[in-house]
Amino acid sequence: MSRSSDTLGASLRLGLIGDNIADSRAPVLHRLAGELAGIDVSYDLFVPREQGLDFDALLARCRADGLRGLNITYPYKQRVMTHVTGGDPLLQRIGAANTVVFTDSAIEGHNTDHSGFVSAYRAAFSDMPPGVVAQIGAGGVGRAVAFALVSLGASEIRLIDTDVTKAHALASALNTISAGTTRVSVHDTVAACAGADAVMNCTPIGMVGYQGTPVPAHLLAGIGWGFDAVYTPVETTFKSDAEAAGARFLSGFELFFHQGVHAFEIFAGCDLPDCDALRLRLLDLVEAEETGAQP
Repeated sequence: MSRSSDTLGASLRLGLIGDNIADSRAPVLHRLAGELAGIDVSYDLFVPREQGLDFDALLARCRADGLRGLNITYPYKQRVMTHVTGGDPLLQRIGAANTVVFTDSAIEGHNTDHSGFVSAYRAAFSDMPPGVVAQIGAGGVGRAVAFALVSLGASEIRLIDTDVTKAHALASALNTISAGTTRVSVHDTVAACAGADAVMNCTPIGMVGYQGTPVPAHLLAGIGWGFDAVYTPVETTFKSDAEAAGARFLSGFELFFHQGVHAFEIFAGCDLPDCDALRLRLLDLVEAEETGAQP
């Protein structure tokens, strides 16, 4: 980052828009990051139906109220793109944003799910190639992660989604940018998982309010690694099943952490001085929440 946080003053007003966010840990992440950066951060949760507004009207109100920016989560990551102007051409190809910054003349869009997944994957698996990946979910986070898989050198991506049209649209976009280096196709769950090196959940299934798992446990036999975009809770049925099958696992917490750091740095206009300290403090809080212990 080239800008200093001094250009933004000593405070940041931020927030998150989504439909099922009461248990989100994003406020804690950004407030703790603010402490480490010497910035007073306020971070509010905005649920459109609770505000009596649709998404578009709520986005406009947050901008009018002087917020610096917002994180965007399910199910609005693609919808927000109609409000984003300019920005990275890759963002337009992904077609989804999870971070927006308000300026005087525009709404800048960013996708830290994409950059965050690349960082999380490299931190966990170094230069290991992703191989053949069965990916469940072609929505907002699914699009970001799938584009990240292409940049990481996946040999094949097998997409699964209940909305087959959405899955085919993502496959077409990925085939365009991969230029044949990554094969992309649409399958049902059984066919996609057969012989795959990895299975990834990029749906809300497993999070608080959406209990369950997107993949029967027996389909995970033989995979080398797995990933779950769900991070609340960290310990999901899908994660447990994949680990029981012997797979290395990249948890949703790691994506949450890395995308959150990237988003904070975009909001603040400066690098976060101590990412390791932030990660440790967050892990302590998560463990305390999920075990009922005192942090």
